[in-house]
Amino acid sequence: MDDYPLIENHGLLGDLQTAALVTTDGSVDWFCAPRFDSPSVFGALLDKDRGGHCTVRPRHPSYATKQLYLPDTAILVTRFMTEAGAGEVVDFMPVTGTTVTERHRLVRMVRCVRGRMQFDIEIAPRFDYGRQPHRLHISERGAVFTAEGGARLTVHPIREPEDERLLDLLVDRRDALHFTLTLEAGQERGLALEWGADDPPRELRLAAYRELFDDTVRFWRSWLHQSRYTGRWRESVERSAITLKLMTFAPTGAVVAAPTAALPEQLGGERNWDYRFTWIRDASFSVYALLGLGFKDEAMAFIRWLADRVKERAGKDGDTGPLNIMYRVDGSSDLDEQTLGHWAGYEGSAPVRIGNGAAGQLQLDIYGEALDSIYFAHRHGLQLGHHGWHALLTNLEWLADHWDQPEEGLWETRGGRQDFTYGRVMSWVAFDRAIRLAAANGRPAAIARWKLARDACYGQVMTKGWSAGRQAFVQHYGSDVLDSSLLRMSTVGFLTPDDPMWTSTLTAMEQELVSDSLVYRYDPGASPDGLRGAEGTFSLCTFMYVDALARAGRTDRARLVLEKMMGYANHLGLYSEEIAPTGRQLGNFPQAFTHLALIDAAITLNGALDRK
Repeated sequence: MDDYPLIENHGLLGDLQTAALVTTDGSVDWFCAPRFDSPSVFGALLDKDRGGHCTVRPRHPSYATKQLYLPDTAILVTRFMTEAGAGEVVDFMPVTGTTVTERHRLVRMVRCVRGRMQFDIEIAPRFDYGRQPHRLHISERGAVFTAEGGARLTVHPIREPEDERLLDLLVDRRDALHFTLTLEAGQERGLALEWGADDPPRELRLAAYRELFDDTVRFWRSWLHQSRYTGRWRESVERSAITLKLMTFAPTGAVVAAPTAALPEQLGGERNWDYRFTWIRDASFSVYALLGLGFKDEAMAFIRWLADRVKERAGKDGDTGPLNIMYRVDGSSDLDEQTLGHWAGYEGSAPVRIGNGAAGQLQLDIYGEALDSIYFAHRHGLQLGHHGWHALLTNLEWLADHWDQPEEGLWETRGGRQDFTYGRVMSWVAFDRAIRLAAANGRPAAIARWKLARDACYGQVMTKGWSAGRQAFVQHYGSDVLDSSLLRMSTVGFLTPDDPMWTSTLTAMEQELVSDSLVYRYDPGASPDGLRGAEGTFSLCTFMYVDALARAGRTDRARLVLEKMMGYANHLGLYSEEIAPTGRQLGNFPQAFTHLALIDAAITLNGALDRK
């Protein structure tokens, strides 16, 4: 399996409607179009032989690579050093904006910095996860790959008129293109890959490329300039903000959990889920992070998206509640799970799943997260309108009738429903925030009923969610299993950070779930998800641990844990879902939840340190 790059050996590109991953040795091995959740065009990340790729790398037999982002942008620079010279590939996607479009461009510029460099370039798409054959047509001005279903990928060369015709060097290798590009110091040439173009390919001049490049630089730097964060860890926080923006579908404001599918939580294991969708929970957390940094437009866009989901009541009220736990970026709820049996999976980790069967689960905590984000937005001046409020009332009516029942829980277990403590805590949050919103805005509300439900949630958690033997709150009623989701009990105000029951819970978690500075979701030996094998530590939970420590006044410990966790980021400051005992990153990459938690932890700890 040595042919697969490490998950962390990737950089992320995007145009705010879709995204691509580029390896440290110049290969685009993941790209879906026209949206995040569309079928892949390049998918070598999940099958190196049948997935498809676009590679640009030196012909020299040995080379070293370095990868970085152009400061304050999402433009990726991959540098190659050889004995013959040094060169670099500059990759970016021009931003598409808030109007849904089928057309998306990935620009790959190749530069020689010193000496003389030869680059091998190969373009080998595999449409619809490699399930659709395609034809290749080479013309005088470029090339077009056309799938049987009509999908098109167009190759536009970027060159100067006096150049030897680049297209003369194109070689058709059955269903792929291969050519060699030779550059002297100071020269740059390249190509633009365009998805969904109806017009024929055309040769672009360097001036046109530079205009696209400059526009993209201006966009990202102008956007990042809105950030109000000036505290410690600014570089990591701002890189996380850009990463979250890259995972936002601009036309609706929905944030995908990750731009990838089926990357394993355990190498060779079966926890290989599709994360290219919008979870109510994850995206609700994005409101805290975005507003905490000053990005009101993005927070408001998500609140509108959330309000639409609340109004439509897409879920099955009697079984899963009026809200689904996840949706596609356009708000649709068709997420049928399939297995791509013809793909080997990353390092042989099968099955490769697309779609997500957890979409129909009952997870009670999402109502608390949704209400908490709406309340937080209200405190920052973002108001919920009349129709949105009345839609919330119907959701709260359902929750008041159904909060006291078993569910699948935050971690989307597939081993049967349980009375999860975290779900009850967040049900308490839903009623508490609804009461506060109604009072603050003078809105009509069933206040008396909500207070009864809120107090019942609280009483049940304090009696059934507490284990006297463990001296800690536990994962679900009747068990002694600890769960790091409960690190949020003090964050949401269910308990104060100095409550003895909370401090003893935190101590128990440190003894059982914390490995040095890294945090497991739950006891690895007591997995509730019904699947074989174990998993790594969960990066989200480590940042939640930092937040909890900071709120408890343990700032020295919190700072040490945060600094250690920063050391597990990849070379670009990106995090996947989990970290293996070896330090390798595991799971879908990069994960929005992790970067949201990083921002929250940095803001909380920075404030706590300033107050010392």
